[in-house]
Amino acid sequence: MSGDALSQDPAELRRRIDSSKAHPARVYDVFLGGKDHYPADLDAAAAGLAANPRGYLDVRHNRDFLRRAVTALAREDGIRQFLDLGTGLPTAENVHQIAQRIAPESRVVYVDNDPVVLAHARALLTSGPEGRTDYIDAALKSPARILEQAARTLDFDRPVALCLVAVLHFVEDAEASPIVRELVDALPAGSRLVLSHLTEDLNPENIRAVRRTYTERGFTFVLRSRDDVERFFTESGLELAEPGVVPVHHWRPDHAAPVPEQPEESYLAGLDDIEKVRYEDINDVTDADINVYGGLGAKG
Repeated sequence: MSGDALSQDPAELRRRIDSSKAHPARVYDVFLGGKDHYPADLDAAAAGLAANPRGYLDVRHNRDFLRRAVTALAREDGIRQFLDLGTGLPTAENVHQIAQRIAPESRVVYVDNDPVVLAHARALLTSGPEGRTDYIDAALKSPARILEQAARTLDFDRPVALCLVAVLHFVEDAEASPIVRELVDALPAGSRLVLSHLTEDLNPENIRAVRRTYTERGFTFVLRSRDDVERFFTESGLELAEPGVVPVHHWRPDHAAPVPEQPEESYLAGLDDIEKVRYEDINDVTDADINVYGGLGAKG
């Protein structure tokens, strides 16, 4: 277990938290049924849900894509090291829990720059005794710093799975591709890239309405086409694994998405729509619900 970032002065950490403005990691937390967010985040999530009433399926199926990808990497590809950028708030299940259940010796480094994520990051550092986890307090736009600090935990002479899951749509075009190339260039042969990204290819009316609600709140929100997402792989010299870049619910589906426990009907009736999201069963997904592409690439 590590995490030098956790030694940051609590008072300084509190000063860094701006609870008056929504933050992507905390809005994501709302949709995943978490509790580590503020009214501004809840308001942003509720506005997004009003714009696209089944938009929670994008978030939850994106998370389920991560579960399946990490499982495949650990079980089938023998990957034992993971670098997860744009980690978000701890939730069930985190990358180290998935990977270490299959291979207890797995090492995982989490990276995020939201001070609220940092405040809760100890939950990400619950590695089993055979493995190791670490947390880096850094922005995605600082790849050199991320790589330098990740090398404390990861062995860059052995394959690493780089996870960029639902994070690049918060990065402008001029920066996104160079960041991915710099990160992938530092990885050894046999490494993998797991990537997911919002798109307007699939159901444009729904996702454009959501984009408006978030850009009004100051978020960078770049929707990219399938070709754009594929270029993150091909321009970094990666070979796409089957089935390529596809809507996340079609990426090696195993129909094992967790089903939340259902509360009493009387309790459910008293909740707002955004509060009900945590209890939704996502297994009724259709192609008309999803606006996220996912893919996995290998470095030769």
